[in-house]
Amino acid sequence: MAVHKLILDDAFDEVLYTLIGIHCTLEDYRLAYLLNKYLGVTLARKVLDLDYDNGKASYSIYEWEDEKQLVTWSLVSNISKTETLQTIDYKSLFDTQQNIIKTNYLLTEYKTVNYFLKIDSAFSFGKEKYILDSILTIPQIATAYSIDSNQLKSKDNLIFN
Repeated sequence: MAVHKLILDDAFDEVLYTLIGIHCTLEDYRLAYLLNKYLGVTLARKVLDLDYDNGKASYSIYEWEDEKQLVTWSLVSNISKTETLQTIDYKSLFDTQQNIIKTNYLLTEYKTVNYFLKIDSAFSFGKEKYILDSILTIPQIATAYSIDSNQLKSKDNLIFN
């Protein structure tokens, strides 16, 4: 009896997407509005946020599926702040409780990036540069740049579905 073995080493590694890091101090809904206005897209908030570590970190996400070009655009926050109440025992008459704010990052390699724009399609260099130049024309954005997804250690966090 013959044994057939399938080797799927690189079959799933080649997911094509463009990733842009955005530095700004805007709220997520305001940034989504400005991107819609300047890029001509229709980003809308998803019903459920991205949830990691069983609710310890949640990231807001906006998405638009361009059915004409078969492209999915996703705007996701990189920073998640959670507040926990911790009891501190000072060996005194009164026990005190203190609020501690913990900051989590979607991609820990890019802690200074506020938002990521992920476009699930392989654009040519010219199209990617056009999108990036359009983002940089928004006055409220400090800077934006393309990120090489092959250099990411935590690229599994960019799987949103």
